[in-house]
Amino acid sequence: MADFYQTGVISTFHRFGSPDLGMMESKLAEFNRHRPIALVLPSTYAELEAPAIKQIIKEIKEAPYIHEIVVTMGRTNQEQFKKAKEFFSSLPRRTRVIWNTGPAIGKLYKLLEENGLFVGEDGKGRSCWTAYGYILSREESKVIALHDCDIVNYSREILGRLCYPVASPSIDYAFCKGYYARVTDRMHGRVTRLFVTPIVRSLEKLLGPLPLLTYLDSFRYPLAGEFSMTVDLARINRIPGDWGIEVETLAEVYRNCSLKRICQIELCETYEHKHQPLSAEDPRTGLMKMSIDIAKAIFRNLAIEGAALSESLLNTLVVTYLRTAQDTIKRYNDDAAINSLFFDRHQETKMVEAFTRAIQIAGKEFQEDPFYSPLIPNWNRVTSAIPDFLEKLQEVVEEENS
Repeated sequence: MADFYQTGVISTFHRFGSPDLGMMESKLAEFNRHRPIALVLPSTYAELEAPAIKQIIKEIKEAPYIHEIVVTMGRTNQEQFKKAKEFFSSLPRRTRVIWNTGPAIGKLYKLLEENGLFVGEDGKGRSCWTAYGYILSREESKVIALHDCDIVNYSREILGRLCYPVASPSIDYAFCKGYYARVTDRMHGRVTRLFVTPIVRSLEKLLGPLPLLTYLDSFRYPLAGEFSMTVDLARINRIPGDWGIEVETLAEVYRNCSLKRICQIELCETYEHKHQPLSAEDPRTGLMKMSIDIAKAIFRNLAIEGAALSESLLNTLVVTYLRTAQDTIKRYNDDAAINSLFFDRHQETKMVEAFTRAIQIAGKEFQEDPFYSPLIPNWNRVTSAIPDFLEKLQEVVEEENS
């Protein structure tokens, strides 16, 4: 059972005991009559060949309150796209599969670039952005929920709890972030535990309690890939094309939404999905790439808020982070000991050392090009530049799914 502590400046909804799933789903079915819910599933073909997706599909089939499902595929060729459509055809709700690397969508991306609109490379960010556009083009759903397709212990409770705060007209939140414990026989969530939280708290030591830092530190699992939001927020939020998608999404919500309408909810008792390799020697892949992109996203958004990130401050940050993270390792080691969990202090220390190098790389890249931004323009700007773009997108998706 979770505690009832309210964290920071946003509302926190806990999971007490064993929630009544039937009652929650009956309420969601009623909410869906007034606020139809769209579920976005970003995926790659490799994930369709993994065991997790079969359990996810089985559970989604039993969720009576979903209005439509949009599967948005990256890194997929024509034959794989065909198989993906067949795979998801068993879902009982209206389902569309978006082929983000197909030639038809490619022409639309080229049209955007011709109009000076950067859409980035193939990746989760662009796939999600395109799915939002398709949902907006249909003008039916009022709520968008999103989760990954590699959740090993997926259940309908995760989906229901994720949707409830935004779908409910009486609770009425605009954005809901999921959180959970990532624990098996050991603690997981290395980037959150050893990188994001220590770097945010290190920046608070150097810059003071800036509102953005206080806000980011309020999330129990800022890198969770599960969230729900209103379609109005999906229309005005920008999305990055790199690994900083979760932090950038939180920053966009911070700028576009009142804190009173932002919440986080505990989705399940434990959560398990695939684990990325560290790739400590290669900053272009794995957790190194992720941590560099996250650090640059934090630096960029602090600069937007008016923080002066000088070279000397970024150098000091490296030292402050290292000490803060090392102290954090001691806490996790003791926590693991009390709970009889396996804890490899040597590997955790190596991870922190790698993340320290990531901060150095991110700081140097930010200083060299502080104006660089991987953010894709929001849908309001797209429709301003190309008024009929959403209609073109809808035509492509419907034709490829016919």
